[in-house]
Amino acid sequence: MRKPETIESLYLDFDGFFASVMQQAMPALRGRPVGVIPFESDAADSTVVIACSKEAKAMGCQNVMPVPEARRICPEIVLVTQRPDLFRRAHNTLLNEIACEIPIETVKSIDELCCRLDPGDRRAPEDLADRLKHRISENVGPYITCSIGFAANRLLAKTACKMDKPNGTTIWHPGDMPAPLLSVPLEDISGIGARLQVRLERAGITSMQELLATQPKQLRNLWGNVNGERMWYALHGYDVKAVPTSRGMYGHGRVLSPGWRTPDKAEACSRLLLMKAARRMRRDGYYARRLYLWLDIRGRGWFGEHTLPSVHDDHACLAALKTIWARARHQIGRKSQIIRVGVTLLDLVPARNRQLDLLTDDDDACQRWETLTHTIDGLNSRFGKRVVTLGEWTPPPGGFTGGKIAFTRIPSAEDFW
Repeated sequence: MRKPETIESLYLDFDGFFASVMQQAMPALRGRPVGVIPFESDAADSTVVIACSKEAKAMGCQNVMPVPEARRICPEIVLVTQRPDLFRRAHNTLLNEIACEIPIETVKSIDELCCRLDPGDRRAPEDLADRLKHRISENVGPYITCSIGFAANRLLAKTACKMDKPNGTTIWHPGDMPAPLLSVPLEDISGIGARLQVRLERAGITSMQELLATQPKQLRNLWGNVNGERMWYALHGYDVKAVPTSRGMYGHGRVLSPGWRTPDKAEACSRLLLMKAARRMRRDGYYARRLYLWLDIRGRGWFGEHTLPSVHDDHACLAALKTIWARARHQIGRKSQIIRVGVTLLDLVPARNRQLDLLTDDDDACQRWETLTHTIDGLNSRFGKRVVTLGEWTPPPGGFTGGKIAFTRIPSAEDFW
């Protein structure tokens, strides 16, 4: 495996992306501690701050913090409802500006991306960072800032990127390694989660210095797969190529407002979420063989699943969801308060690989429902909004059902219909 002798990767992370975009769009928020909440509600204390601004973080607030706790830590915090459509437009605009300076290798999430450096940029990384920051400030706005890391490979560049937030630039030249890495806590390395950290501690590895002193096969054994060995080589500055990934699931979740926490309302919301997930799945050319429903009830969770015969039409998906909900209602009780609901379509099969289910012998019916579903998709696409649905369509308060932005998914325009 090749070990670069100079920096080759750039990693860029926008600082407090959601809150910064809101501050750029709304002058009244600038310079103030801002917390972004999932929906507008008279009972804001019953929800969470899903993202906070640099000013709020400086006061001790964190992402995914209950609103009462955020208000206790920072009484001056200003709560604003998220605007996924604005975030999507800002994301695309920022990508266009960055691409004018350097080709983007991979968009990792709504607020992170990485690039490969050409020989000129390897010689002058500070100049490239300054050009990127200046272009964003001048053409998009000065309240959206980014932190940039340079290193021999993507993992090291990402780690370096976090070292000088916000609005910092960190350069880890291969000749200086591993000294800058030694002070980094293990939990700050992408790919080392809480469970893996426990495994490392049991093996006597509690610091970066101890992790670097291991051997590739040792980490492979601790990880239980080849990713441990890849981690060793990446931390030691080798050019570790990203492994191609394939789609594993389609799903959506929703925090429910207080008036929508009954089983009836939660089921209605899950129908919308499922139809949006199924449409994304069809758009990408997949069928699903399993449906998963999860409910977050005060003090506990509930999970149910249903096996599917390789389907992607709304009728089959909704029928399976109804079956799971019948089971859920029996087990959770009709007075349960459901805080969050989510659906997931998984065990995916590419359309070209789909096989008929000989045991059910219902392919003619499936074909008719698929034809109807594709007709509905076509009509909605033609008019640029949802004009036809299969059954009732009652969006919950707050809007943007199924169009909410996760850090690892950027919705398309039609996800907001």
